[in-house]
Amino acid sequence: MEWLFLQRWSPYVAGAGIGVLCWVAFLLSNKPLACSTTYARTAGMLERLLGGVKVYRREFFRQVPPIVDWQWMLVLGVFVGGLCAAVLGGTLHPSWVPHLWERWVGAAPALRWLIALIGGIIMGFGARWADGCTSGHGISGTLQLSVSSWIATICFFAGGIATAVLLFAGR
Repeated sequence: MEWLFLQRWSPYVAGAGIGVLCWVAFLLSNKPLACSTTYARTAGMLERLLGGVKVYRREFFRQVPPIVDWQWMLVLGVFVGGLCAAVLGGTLHPSWVPHLWERWVGAAPALRWLIALIGGIIMGFGARWADGCTSGHGISGTLQLSVSSWIATICFFAGGIATAVLLFAGR
């Protein structure tokens, strides 16, 4: 059981675990692992809470009802699992501004939150536009040999590399 307390797990073991989880998801539910729809469902649940049942008049929420489903629980599980791993590995050190961000951008929490919010909104639009998120395309879609998912995943990596070069070049 000491492997539970490691600060870093082998990426090969973690990748194999995600692969097995994909198989089980397909076997039991005939659905791929994905999570971007969860955020849309959550927005619908918040809208229903604040505005009542008129949320169901929207075409999107007639097709994708704002409910807690298996995908919503998957996202919750990712959060809880990450928290458990950080606690067990001894790496949980909450902070408003991570050290790397503070060193390069500054220590203002408001700026960090604003940029995170803008980035989240852009990623949300991208996931809806691409008809899936990085987990939906990059894990489940490539597993099914979907051409569109392979193209999307290549673009995810190219965008990540380009962003890293822009942010970290010369530093």
